[in-house]
Amino acid sequence: MTHEHRHHKGAFSTGRTRLAIALIIVLIVMLVELGGGLISGSLALIGDAGHMFVDALALGLSLSAMYFARRPATSTRTYGYHRAEIMAATINGAILVLMTLYIFYESYHRLLNPTTVNTSLMILIAIVGLAANIVGVLLLRGSRHDSLNIRAAFWHVLGDTVSSLGVIIAGIIIWITGWHVVDPIIAMMIGCIILWGAVRLVIESVDILLEAVPSHIILGDVIAVIKMVPGVEDVHDIHVWSLTSGIYALSAHIVIEDQTVSQSGGLVKILNDDLSRRFDIRHSTLQIECHHCPTGSVCIMNNSGD
Repeated sequence: MTHEHRHHKGAFSTGRTRLAIALIIVLIVMLVELGGGLISGSLALIGDAGHMFVDALALGLSLSAMYFARRPATSTRTYGYHRAEIMAATINGAILVLMTLYIFYESYHRLLNPTTVNTSLMILIAIVGLAANIVGVLLLRGSRHDSLNIRAAFWHVLGDTVSSLGVIIAGIIIWITGWHVVDPIIAMMIGCIILWGAVRLVIESVDILLEAVPSHIILGDVIAVIKMVPGVEDVHDIHVWSLTSGIYALSAHIVIEDQTVSQSGGLVKILNDDLSRRFDIRHSTLQIECHHCPTGSVCIMNNSGD
């Protein structure tokens, strides 16, 4: 299906630009934290640099998926490459879950064997990382509702932001009290926050891959709106799903009163307008059925609106 509404195109262009800038920021901060960790001997900073390296891979995957998602449909892939974006979001969510499990694993071992670090340099580098990550969060925040893939990237950068803040807090507490055990405790708290967002992301991605009804749409409401159109007697075999983030599709069999083909064409236009206005469903395929033809036979006519 080749039709794309303008809002989605604009959202894609803006989101892709912001995602590219966020990727550059993550790469710069990763190099700074890696250097700072090696100089200070801070395993926390080196670990956070590794965390950001994984995030950079995830952001790169998201950016690549958004590029492929814009490729036109072909005779063998009639829906195009929309689902590439959702597949990338699913992989990103899985990476976040695995990353969280690793944080828990490392935190457990550090609770048993706390490490000593140069807290001054640790805090300084973490502040630089925090400032850069905040910029990344602000960049992606406005576009995260337009794309599940950008939302995945947003959670990665937000995880980095929380991680940098946790490193700062841990560094200050260790500097004041000498309690090195604070580092793994805060790391576990960070892991819980990341895991919460990751699980939600995976669930939403899987729902789209399974072609579940979009969360903002109630199927009963869609049926009611269709039946309210004059000339519609009944609706059955209705399906509503997401092609990708922000692009919704519907197929249904519509039973109408006996009327001419031109009249039914006008009825289909009204249905498409209502579905677009009320539910943002802009890709619909409607099969029109009439059970009251003069000959007594069943009349079936296919109408599709994009």
